Amino acid sequence: MSDLARSISDTGYVPLSGAETRATFDPAGMALSGAEWARFADSWNDLRPDGYMADGGRYRLRRHAVYAAEPGQPLTRGPHQPHYQAREYNQLNGGIERWFDPVTAEVGEGAALRSLLDGSRAVFDGVAPGAGWHAEVHQFRIEGHPGEVGKPTPEGMHSDGVDYVLVMMVGRENVAGGVTGIQIDGREAASFTLQESGDAVLLDDRRVMHGVTPIQPIDPARPAHRDVLVITFRKR
Repeated sequence: MSDLARSISDTGYVPLSGAETRATFDPAGMALSGAEWARFADSWNDLRPDGYMADGGRYRLRRHAVYAAEPGQPLTRGPHQPHYQAREYNQLNGGIERWFDPVTAEVGEGAALRSLLDGSRAVFDGVAPGAGWHAEVHQFRIEGHPGEVGKPTPEGMHSDGVDYVLVMMVGRENVAGGVTGIQIDGREAASFTLQESGDAVLLDDRRVMHGVTPIQPIDPARPAHRDVLVITFRKR
């Protein structure tokens, strides 16, 4: 964890392969593989439409949960509440309280999400020692429909208005596109595709902007989607 914290402090972002994510956040191999991972990934089939899309898009489904921790204390789930971003950070959908269906109790209390919450919190504790945290969990499914592209980041290249972010690929099915871009000081710093389950990137949201290119079905006759977990951390 300390190596990742140093890398984030140095560069502002760190990409991880699926194997690196599992070795870092689940060294015992109990939470992010096998039946536990299968249950976790399958929960993306039970997300709900995002009814706040100002562009009228039908391509985004999601669930949301909030966790918090005082310094040195474990993250605990809080009462369900709306997600809010200022328009400074989200010109498309920001400026309003957005109520999304909650992450189910099974997922929210499960070993897979717990390992990712606690592991990423440990990394960010290394960047910001002694911080208390407000963390938000977002399950996203972006669908690709014939004649309508799916936009993983419909707000474009952006920051989330938090301190740190984990973005992790859960699965891709029948999609082309979805290339992640990283910008620092207005310049492109990196471009890569989260392709395999567990591929991830850790971000210092105060220093870098990120975005993802649209997706389209490879075979228009088959379902197409991109499933991602996002966990944001803001200092309390």
